[in-house]
Amino acid sequence: MVGPTATGKSDLGVALARQLGAEVVNADSMQLYRGMDIGTAKLTVEERQGVPHHLLDVWDVQQPASVAAYQALARALLDGPPKVFVGGSGLYLRAALDALEFPGTDPELRAQLEGELAVRGPGPMHARLTELDPEAARRMEPSNGRRIVRALEVVTLTGDMPGAMTEYEEHVPTTYLGLDREDLAERVDARVDRMWAQGLLDEVRGLGPLGVTASRALGYAQALRQLEGTLTEAEAKEQTKAATRRFVRRQRSWFRRDPRIRWLDTGHDTGQDTDQHTDQDLLDQALTLLDTRD
Repeated sequence: MVGPTATGKSDLGVALARQLGAEVVNADSMQLYRGMDIGTAKLTVEERQGVPHHLLDVWDVQQPASVAAYQALARALLDGPPKVFVGGSGLYLRAALDALEFPGTDPELRAQLEGELAVRGPGPMHARLTELDPEAARRMEPSNGRRIVRALEVVTLTGDMPGAMTEYEEHVPTTYLGLDREDLAERVDARVDRMWAQGLLDEVRGLGPLGVTASRALGYAQALRQLEGTLTEAEAKEQTKAATRRFVRRQRSWFRRDPRIRWLDTGHDTGQDTDQHTDQDLLDQALTLLDTRD
């Protein structure tokens, strides 16, 4: 179950797993972190409705994210009961389910690059990546420091970056269901307001020092700046909303390129009122698509 953030994938994934007698595997890179609950919209134990969930709360907030580490954890779960992968981290999903291999990491080199990013910013580092691997640099935004650091790490360790991943070869047979909504901008704004109302600032205070990846997560980066006094609450919320909308655009671009995804009808392409598509209707569509898969 894939698609942009705030579409309702988590709840639908639970409903689908209950119908199939399946278990859920998290494919949201930020929900891997322990204690990062409110800002990632992590389902509570009650909201999981007794469905086993895997790969939630497995990393400490100081640990850098690693798609290679996620791949190993996720593939270890593929045997046994059927699994419903749910999330919007497209690269993580492909790492688990497609025939892709990812280079490992070098903690010392990564720390060096992260330190350089903090001092120099992403622009000069993107320029260096352009010199080392122009094609890799072309595929990422010059402002995306985290991706640039990872690319420089891989290029330094292996000599080049993996390709653009335009081919889709499955590691395991998978049916991909996509969920998107016409009213997503409004849903994003409501989610951000809810995060602050539910106590995001208190959550961030209780987490202690955040590592490089966790400190850049949507909402958390802005909450940290509010706690530091460099942003007001209104500014922190507005910046989170704007950053989340940009993230949604990147997610849509990623998932719409994948020809395997079968998109549920929420009225997004028809101009219909999305409210008429109830949770039960979406679940029925998903089950029908599973029944008619090749």
